Amino acid sequence: MFASFRSIGAYIPEDIRTNQWFCDRMDTTDDWIVKRTGINERRIATSTQATSDLGVEAAKIAIERANIDIQDIDLVLCATISPDYLCMPSTACLIADKLGIHEAMAFDISAACTGFVYALSIAKAFIESGMKKNVLIIGAEKLSSIVDYSDRTTCMLFGDGAGAAIISATENKDEAIIDVRCSADGSQKDLLLTPGVESGEKQFMQMKGNETFKVAVRTLTSDVLKILEKNNMSNDDIDLFIPHQANYRIIKAVGDALEFKDEQKVLTVNKYGNTSSASIPMAINDCYESGRLKSGDTLLLDAFGGGLTWGSALVKFSPKK
Repeated sequence: MFASFRSIGAYIPEDIRTNQWFCDRMDTTDDWIVKRTGINERRIATSTQATSDLGVEAAKIAIERANIDIQDIDLVLCATISPDYLCMPSTACLIADKLGIHEAMAFDISAACTGFVYALSIAKAFIESGMKKNVLIIGAEKLSSIVDYSDRTTCMLFGDGAGAAIISATENKDEAIIDVRCSADGSQKDLLLTPGVESGEKQFMQMKGNETFKVAVRTLTSDVLKILEKNNMSNDDIDLFIPHQANYRIIKAVGDALEFKDEQKVLTVNKYGNTSSASIPMAINDCYESGRLKSGDTLLLDAFGGGLTWGSALVKFSPKK
């Protein structure tokens, strides 16, 4: 049995927060933000929207596009670092309940910006083992709830949103997810973190930007080379290279180092900012809705986040015919 990537969906909050919003509140300029990050705007959820609400809307679209009965979903995974509740219940449980799924297994994944790739790896393993047949994976973030808007080094980087996909069992190897690699190194935890409850600090994201940039470029580039070599593939076998949308400079440095052509690279950080675990599925959805992503295309996903965590995936986009 193989795991296939059947559908994609995303929810993009309506409120657009441009760079001017930050220029009006702190010592910065639109030109400085764009040059340093590549971000022009980001989306912000309303005060009444929770992370689970964003995930539900993305999931509904993915389920509809997969043409699957919602009661056939037997596992719900949610990757998030901005859950509705601190520890429990999981955001996945809340999403399942809001969708009307009441007996399927559901749990959250905490792998920061690599969360969607981690979820993909877990879904693949569950399906290939025969334990599950249809898995709903979601990357959902309301990062505006854990951003310190007085911290000039981080506040303008992040936005809100959600992406979701249906991963289903198939006997057709041509439809299968090719490979997923996931790794972690806790010794570099201080580069990206959110203080714990006992720290006495407010629970806002903290980042050492310059150090993170260097490690991210080196790690992402190396991981892509490893997964391509392992599967006897090259750049020419990839239709779309979809990296985590953290910062334009990181994406450009990695893309250039790997010698991908412009038509292969996917860039959405300019309009959504960094949406952590939601960034890759939101980017895939952008490609799908614009007609850039087609059935049978081979995607290369690449992510890096707090933990440190990182991961890559080679995925065939295989909607039901």
